[in-house]
Amino acid sequence: MKKIFYVSFMMIAILSMIGCNSKGKKGAQLNDKDTVVAKVAADTTVYGVCGEGTAMHSLELITDGGDTINYTIMDDGADSASVLGGLLVGDRLAVIGHKVDKENYATTVLNITTLQGNWTSIDRNFEILEGGVVKSHLQAETNPWTEWKIWNGKLLLNKDTFAINNLGADSLYLENKDGIFAYKRQK
Repeated sequence: MKKIFYVSFMMIAILSMIGCNSKGKKGAQLNDKDTVVAKVAADTTVYGVCGEGTAMHSLELITDGGDTINYTIMDDGADSASVLGGLLVGDRLAVIGHKVDKENYATTVLNITTLQGNWTSIDRNFEILEGGVVKSHLQAETNPWTEWKIWNGKLLLNKDTFAINNLGADSLYLENKDGIFAYKRQK
């Protein structure tokens, strides 16, 4: 009788320990997922099209939701804005900005239309396409980029995050913790 009692007691103890461990893992998974959701929700980028009311120091953005937002673009002092890729009516833009006394100020304006296209360097040859797709043109590339998006003014290529230092008609300079990477437009 004592043997059955001890065996039963040990089985209950083992099952309890297994049950507690699996519950702890589920809690950790929820926390990781919540962290990812929080990061995605924190994107402050406003997307839209450059409107006809755009001038040297002002931007008219017609948002994807159909609203029109007017931004002031400062080009001197501590509040100067970074305009990457130029401003052309009808081009798709990503804007990071802030409000001061009910007036909108652009901090970063990224011309997505200019960003799209073929880019090449010594070790990479890729094309940024609409819809978040990146197509690699090098078969020997070990870790090709396959997707892109803008998040808080940064360019995400797969899991790599880059600050865009310069975007012109024929040049793109990206920077991350590993250095600065220069690309030229391939025609």
